[in-house]
Amino acid sequence: MVVVEERRRLGVRLTVLQALATTVFVLLAIFFWVLQIIQHDRYEELAENNHQRTLSLRAPRGIVFDRDGRVLVENRNSYNISIVREHTKDLDRTIGLLAEVLDAAPAELRQAVDRYRNQPAFRPITIIHDATLAQVAAVTARRLDFELPDVVVERVPTRRYPTDAMAAHLFGYVGEATEAQVAQDAGIGSGDIVGQSGIEKVYNSLLSGEDGARRVVVNSVGREIRTLDEIDPLEGTRLKLTIDADVQRAVEEGFRTLSYNGAAVLLDPTSGEVLAFASLPAYDPNAFASGIDRATWNALSSDDLRPLNDRAIQGRYSPGSTFKMVLAAAALEEGVVTPETRIRCNGAATFYGRRFRCWNAAGHGAIDVRGALERSCNVYFYTIGNMLGVDRIEKWATRFGLGVRSGVDLPNEVTGLVPSTAWKQRATGERWYPGETISVSIGQGQVSVTPISMAVMMATLANGGIRVTPHLLKAVDDGTGWKAVPPPAPQGATRLKPETDAAIREGLWMVVNRAGTGSRARIHGYDVAGKTGTAQVISLAGGRAAAGRTSRDLRDHGWFVFFAPVERPTIAGVVFTEHAAGGGNAAAIARHAMETYFAKLEGRSLPPVPAPPAQAPVVGDEVPDARVADVTDMLLEATP
Repeated sequence: MVVVEERRRLGVRLTVLQALATTVFVLLAIFFWVLQIIQHDRYEELAENNHQRTLSLRAPRGIVFDRDGRVLVENRNSYNISIVREHTKDLDRTIGLLAEVLDAAPAELRQAVDRYRNQPAFRPITIIHDATLAQVAAVTARRLDFELPDVVVERVPTRRYPTDAMAAHLFGYVGEATEAQVAQDAGIGSGDIVGQSGIEKVYNSLLSGEDGARRVVVNSVGREIRTLDEIDPLEGTRLKLTIDADVQRAVEEGFRTLSYNGAAVLLDPTSGEVLAFASLPAYDPNAFASGIDRATWNALSSDDLRPLNDRAIQGRYSPGSTFKMVLAAAALEEGVVTPETRIRCNGAATFYGRRFRCWNAAGHGAIDVRGALERSCNVYFYTIGNMLGVDRIEKWATRFGLGVRSGVDLPNEVTGLVPSTAWKQRATGERWYPGETISVSIGQGQVSVTPISMAVMMATLANGGIRVTPHLLKAVDDGTGWKAVPPPAPQGATRLKPETDAAIREGLWMVVNRAGTGSRARIHGYDVAGKTGTAQVISLAGGRAAAGRTSRDLRDHGWFVFFAPVERPTIAGVVFTEHAAGGGNAAAIARHAMETYFAKLEGRSLPPVPAPPAQAPVVGDEVPDARVADVTDMLLEATP
């Protein structure tokens, strides 16, 4: 029995030992499989870098040209200072010494290192972008003295933008790839410089090019001994934009001469090509090209004037009287009125128990659609708006490009709003009151638009009803020559009746060339058609008199929308001026841009920058009446 018991125990022990041995061998097999198969590339790379190192050679981004082939955005050489942790015996010492040499804060250098701590130790971590020559010289001297063998200086291409911040929001800027961008795009790696806004972001894949590489042999302390081979980087694709640099500068000169901020978009009304695109105040994209410092970023992001905001595609404003063209086209196309229909204006009209005033207290008398556009008669448009109803107004506004995205090839475009009965039901759960349509009829109330959508509206009117898609890319060159890029398809087409088209063109021509408020856009020898408008900033008790007494920041915004020549337009667009108290100054800016455009078209010398007026006039019929603009609340109470 004893012998049997001992044999049984021995068998159990052998079984346990066999299980343990099997487990050990299985674990070893798994570890070897992970090391040799799963992590093969990583350890092969580490082994190779014991004596060889592959250094990335950053590709220059593609150069950007205007429509005439003039360089707008290019590259320059700069220097980055980096740490190679693989050869750092004392990282804290290196950071401290570098901070002293570079006159930088040790905490900031530490943050730069910590951000990429998970990267392989042999890959350089850039701690100073676009180093000064003094910093490069200081680091190089310390490397020669073997004080900083773990620090390298790399020459890299860096973006260079116009120094006067021309078209800053259009170009955008570049910066180090964010974690989200790395996660979303397999072609973007940690530390890559990519587009962060504007065309730099939209066309980043074209502009980026292909990085090169240099394989070198290094000694035990990381010093390069010789180069094994080198693959040159490939420059990114060159882009030719639709922008005309002279017209672009003319627009921005106009804003700065009159000391106004705002936005402007000028289009070719037949193709949708963007001839000029401005948003002011702007920022200097060069500050971002090599890594923006915290102080500059904080100053930009906290600025009350919001220079980072692209007003042309992200600003929402009341259109004021510029919305009246939509009413005119809708009423004529829907058969509510004819071009000869006259509506009497006695200075005010009553709708739903409320009295709505015209800007002209004396009234305009019996007036047709042409005269109503010329003199911006509120009563005329109250009346036809009431006859149309808000849903037909919304239908035609959408056909002209309001309340929808324009589709321009820029990021982060927002949409405005043209209300309808369905919209109000969705937004508030309440029905639309007919009295609310009255304020909408003159571009007040809930209506809001973006400047680029107003440019699309004018292009649509100019070409007879085709809603073009504004775009910025005209041609590309990948090294084999320029290839034209087909324009995007129109977003809609509604051919206007000949009588509608003729009446609106005549009325808008009269605004500029007769008794209207757009006379500052008049150009001798050209038939400019346009319309001024005012976007109310706040309610002003006391109406026009109170408006004159407010500070500049409380003054209303000004619009001018236009196309020219009136019969066969080749240019259309919008100029929006903040706190300009009316559209007269916007008309003056548009005139300078159009004069530049026509001078180039005819091969003449460019016009000089206009001198600022002694005092910017406030055009009376474009100052909104506070009681008109704020009538919605009263109507909600008064309408059954």
